[in-house]
Amino acid sequence: MSTENKVLVDASEYILTITFNRPDKLNALDPESFHLLAQALYRLQHDSELRVGVIQAKGKHFTSGLELDQWAPIFAKGQAPEIGPDEIDPYGIAGTILTKPLIIAVQGLCFTSGLELLLNTEIRLATAETRFAQLEVQRGIYPCGGGTVRLPEEIGWARAQRYLLTGDEFSGQQAYDWGMITELCEPETLQQRARELALKVAAAAPLGVQAALKSSKIGRLHGDSAALAEVFDDLAKVMTSEDAAEGVRSFMERRAAVFKGAKALILFTAMLCSIRYSCVKTLQVHPCRLHTAIHGGAGFTSLYLTLPVKFRVC
Repeated sequence: MSTENKVLVDASEYILTITFNRPDKLNALDPESFHLLAQALYRLQHDSELRVGVIQAKGKHFTSGLELDQWAPIFAKGQAPEIGPDEIDPYGIAGTILTKPLIIAVQGLCFTSGLELLLNTEIRLATAETRFAQLEVQRGIYPCGGGTVRLPEEIGWARAQRYLLTGDEFSGQQAYDWGMITELCEPETLQQRARELALKVAAAAPLGVQAALKSSKIGRLHGDSAALAEVFDDLAKVMTSEDAAEGVRSFMERRAAVFKGAKALILFTAMLCSIRYSCVKTLQVHPCRLHTAIHGGAGFTSLYLTLPVKFRVC
């Protein structure tokens, strides 16, 4: 099999789908596959037409883990694999941190590097029978892809150590019960469900999604205070986007929003003042806040928007 075919990459409907394609090798991760995955994530990060990534695998198993004979010379040097200028570390340890969300769908075996990859994603799907394990201590090494830090965060210190220090397996059902897995799916619907969720993420406002993910990641890496300190600065940037205007417009027009991820500044004044609807009962302007009360049949629905602009209604 050629190097390029070890990892398949497809882009459509704002989604980048990354598929491990070594089913005859239980989708074991060799260095070439690692770099192909890293290059795909770089593409996801830098292509403005892509909003979310999906990682999945062909065959009965997601991955049996690292192909150790291929990785031994690299690890023997006491260093992580080198991340190239056109790559993003799939494990989120070195270099640039991915700011677009990842959905992962795992079945069968999800061992060692596969489990650590899952722990660096946002939305995680599995089957009840998926088999998870950090087997490294049974092979004379230990997890080096973030598992020693992230697994205790996800399932608790004592429970994580029970599996990190023994290499024992746990099931998809257990992982779901512990909160490590988002949803359990039947094997035949697993990848379809991943696509459905990716479409929902892709339909949301890209700048809002990325800002929410950024805040969550800062909180995870640097603590709640660091994340909260940046919330309103980032919110101000999002509020001046075309997507924020589209959010208001679609709400007032009672339709689904169509977001473009545009960062260009727009004039909220002209946009809002040009809309005339019988459903708008009051429009009150405050120095930093717009309050629009819209009659919704049974009562009033309030929409609050923090705006860095001033205007008056004609």
